[in-house]
Amino acid sequence: MDLGIAHGIYTSNTNGTINGVNNGVIHGTANGVYNEVNYIDPNAQAFILAARITNMMQKSAINNLVKSLKSAGIWSKCNAIYPFVGGNERSHSFNLINTAQYQLTFFGGWTHARTGATPNGTNGYADTFLNAFNDLTNSSNHLSYYSRTSTVGVTVEMGVSNGAGTNFVHLRSAVNYVAGGVVILALTNVSAAGLYMGSKTAANSRKGYRNGVNVSTSTTNDTTAYPSLKIALGARNDNGTYAFFTDKECAFASIGSGLTDAEAATLYTIVQTYQTLLNRNV
Repeated sequence: MDLGIAHGIYTSNTNGTINGVNNGVIHGTANGVYNEVNYIDPNAQAFILAARITNMMQKSAINNLVKSLKSAGIWSKCNAIYPFVGGNERSHSFNLINTAQYQLTFFGGWTHARTGATPNGTNGYADTFLNAFNDLTNSSNHLSYYSRTSTVGVTVEMGVSNGAGTNFVHLRSAVNYVAGGVVILALTNVSAAGLYMGSKTAANSRKGYRNGVNVSTSTTNDTTAYPSLKIALGARNDNGTYAFFTDKECAFASIGSGLTDAEAATLYTIVQTYQTLLNRNV
């Protein structure tokens, strides 16, 4: 029997009693007294309630994701994290960092499933309401996208551009690349599936990553201001017009400050563990 009571995650078996119901994950055995063994993080609980997550495995995966990101020091570097859990448009819309901020609004064609959210590649995109100029620092920022799809096409998975200042992650086209500022980083991978990230930690330090491994670097100095436009997910916001629609299923995305090589590797390990717990890793 699963009890998804506010302020806790509980599991019980036959003839058990439950003690200690304050924000905990509680386990027990038949005819036993249940002890609190692992507190649920308040941010995880807020997301679970807002997104109306009822599945116990999904609750556990979210809790583990939040705790791991905080322990690694990555949580505080993120403005928005979209874990795409719950299998429906409502649950997929919430920002794990703050459920009252940067909630996604979906437009066009999307398919929502337990494995993630898939735009249709023709008119599907989501508005993050996160402004590249106002909400990101030009010298320190990152975008990441966990793709479960390995298709070829001239697409942009997330980003914004006004033709002068850009900030977008581009997983696969005729060549694979990510870009930030006005400098393009060419990637040499053979698959668009996995966790891709573009990270800028200084005006002259920009890197592209696939599954936590640095696959491209640029030391070109670039202080071009980012456009005062909202970052799109599933396409690129080109000065208010949406273009380069992707059909890649998204199972995780994040936006925030720049991450180091070590943090990029740790983020991949954490996200891959999360996907594995949900049985949807690639």
